[in-house]
Amino acid sequence: MLEAVSYSVGQVARLAGVSVRTLHHYHQIGLLVPSGHTPAGYRRYVDADLDRLQRVLFYRELGFPLEQIVTLLDDPAIDPQAHLRRQHDLLTQRIVRLGEMVTAVERAMEAEKMGISLTPEERFEVFGEPDPARHAQEAERRWGDTEAYRQSMQRTSRYTKEDWLKIKAEAAELQERTVAAFTSGVAPGSATAMDLAEQHRQQISRWYYDCGYDIHRGLARMYLADPRFRKNYDDAAPGLAQWFHDAIQANADRAGSS
Repeated sequence: MLEAVSYSVGQVARLAGVSVRTLHHYHQIGLLVPSGHTPAGYRRYVDADLDRLQRVLFYRELGFPLEQIVTLLDDPAIDPQAHLRRQHDLLTQRIVRLGEMVTAVERAMEAEKMGISLTPEERFEVFGEPDPARHAQEAERRWGDTEAYRQSMQRTSRYTKEDWLKIKAEAAELQERTVAAFTSGVAPGSATAMDLAEQHRQQISRWYYDCGYDIHRGLARMYLADPRFRKNYDDAAPGLAQWFHDAIQANADRAGSS
């Protein structure tokens, strides 16, 4: 029995700012099933459906994949109030990160206006690196005779401050989605986790050096063994370093890397 007030698929699409095709897709995958149909078979949505759609759109805006949203919304242990608290926390984290990015962009804009190039110290300060010279020397000592190091130095030497800001924005966005997957209980061996690991590998290949799966496995081990790398991940979410290590290994297994 439908409630007194119900909405057609077109009305819901206009209210939510999405396409009718999107609503049909959400229905097909069980993400948003309308509460009823007209005698002619047309979908009808009620207020409870609109509440669920609002939660779906929140999680989509935060970068959650659709299959993960289905799991989250259908979890009987999470009530609507818990969803709102989770969304508030995630949005607050995004606001902080966006504020940091705005500050970085403003610094770059000011430097550009004054005809000043960012120094290496300023560049690493933007990326939160406390002592770039020390780590640059260490990187050369540890990997200076490798093709990956030479390739990375060749590429990064040509990057402008706009390139570095773009790199930071991409890395921050990926980390945000990685933290969201981890904190929502996604298994490191799941398709979602492996896809995040693959995107991480591709970012390295795109910006620094050709990162094959075996190299990526080595990086994952370093993220656990080196306290600085481990702290970087675990500061974002306690336990994230181990989870991301496992996701990288699972992704390499999926690709058939030995």
